[in-house]
Amino acid sequence: MLRIDCPYCGCRDYTEFTYGGAAEREFPDLGNTDIEAWVDFVFIRDNPKGEHAEYWQHQNGCRQWLRVVRDTVAHEVRSVTPARAGSSVGEVAGVKTA
Repeated sequence: MLRIDCPYCGCRDYTEFTYGGAAEREFPDLGNTDIEAWVDFVFIRDNPKGEHAEYWQHQNGCRQWLRVVRDTVAHEVRSVTPARAGSSVGEVAGVKTA
């Protein structure tokens, strides 16, 4: 069973969290009106083998966004850090803030 060690709430079952997408993906420019670019970003997902960085929100807990490095082969969590660590919340979502 997959467990995520939330830095705020402690180790919890993955069912308390909501998957938020790959952490390496680049957010399209907000002024981009190309529908295909947005369709690709929202709906097209890679299925990597091995370690992969992802965003997860602790939906049924502290509601914080986390950056989780997960091994998709071993189905193990390698590391968990706050998504905003080292950057502003907007930068984590790909939005430049002043």
